[in-house]
Amino acid sequence: MSEVQLKTHGELIRSRQSGHGMSGELFGRQDVFETDVDVFFHKHWILVGVTADVPEPGDVSTVDIGKASIIIVRDDDENIRTYRNVCRHRGARLKEAGKSTVGMLVCPYHQWTYDLDGSLRHTAHMGKNFDPTCRSLIPVHTKIIGTHIFVCLDENAPADIAKLEETMTLRFAPYDLQNTKIAFEQEIIENGNWKLVIENNRECYHCQGTHPELTASFLPEDFGFCPENLSEESLRELEDYKARNATCQASWERDGFIGETVEWLDEDAVTQFRTQQLVIAGDGESQTISTRVASTKLFGNITRRDLGDQHLWTHNSWTHVMSDHAVISYIIPLGPDKTLVRSKWLVHADAVEGVDYNVKDLTEVWMATNMQDKHLVEITHEGTQDPAYAPGVFSPFTEAYVDQFSRWYAARLNAHGI
Repeated sequence: MSEVQLKTHGELIRSRQSGHGMSGELFGRQDVFETDVDVFFHKHWILVGVTADVPEPGDVSTVDIGKASIIIVRDDDENIRTYRNVCRHRGARLKEAGKSTVGMLVCPYHQWTYDLDGSLRHTAHMGKNFDPTCRSLIPVHTKIIGTHIFVCLDENAPADIAKLEETMTLRFAPYDLQNTKIAFEQEIIENGNWKLVIENNRECYHCQGTHPELTASFLPEDFGFCPENLSEESLRELEDYKARNATCQASWERDGFIGETVEWLDEDAVTQFRTQQLVIAGDGESQTISTRVASTKLFGNITRRDLGDQHLWTHNSWTHVMSDHAVISYIIPLGPDKTLVRSKWLVHADAVEGVDYNVKDLTEVWMATNMQDKHLVEITHEGTQDPAYAPGVFSPFTEAYVDQFSRWYAARLNAHGI
């Protein structure tokens, strides 16, 4: 082995040159991947679904995260609960990954039966001295923010989820996101490391050349740009952009919508997030090819169509909420070179397909963008595993958030003694 291959995970990240990408080994090594899952997906808050995944009592959504698995269930009192997907008898999985509907949770091995509140209700052949009260399903820390179901698998869940909750509860409130349904779902396996998926999502240096559908609704200046040596025409466009943003933000604020940028991203953050209400191009209504709403049935009691894009990042998800629909995506790492990307398109619970919306208009922007990003992540992962790869320098104008993610990643590993 070479000297580089002998470096520990911590040594690899600490050797990253400031303003440059990560070592290829941080994307490709199995031991690095296993540590990443343990730290970033088992000890941090992660997004694992939306309330519309379990719309009725008895509905179940099972999500596998590395070696762990959780059951999300809506109980008889309409509460969403989450449990470890482990029978308290001999550890069998209660449910396979995916969605189902149950009356009670029954272990397929020995039929130990649990109520939707997690309590053990029935066993056979355990004798009169057996106490079922200490054999309830193991609960998981859970926060419902808007429609987002965040969980933390660690006993000591990071307390700064409160900052995300406080910030986004107010922003999501007008949209009444729990009164929604899933109009469409997509699962993509990207043959690349999860960090490359997030890095790709944190910059739009690549957008103009690769995302024609997405750039139909985004203002180009939001992608970041180099302010040096701008032409007179570009300077005029920049001033127009600033004026449009200021006008939209003031208008939204007057109507009670919160749009200013909030960032909790750097080394002192544990539960990392960023939110901003982005202006949409064209007619300014929604992330569609036409830039008009895809669903005429707007969220909540909203009457304005031109609310832009209420955007949220976390370290495993990205969200876009418009007046008429939302697109919520989250990732689960499957291997050093394999990442699951789940996306859900939400509309008002009473919206009728073919009357209020059609799926093509609703999904075509992000369906295309997700597949384009899949390709970009895959060719980048392949390149980082090439012997010729050396980490390149980031653009300070368009890749600042990629550099910031690298700093946060290093800080969180250091906080866990790695």
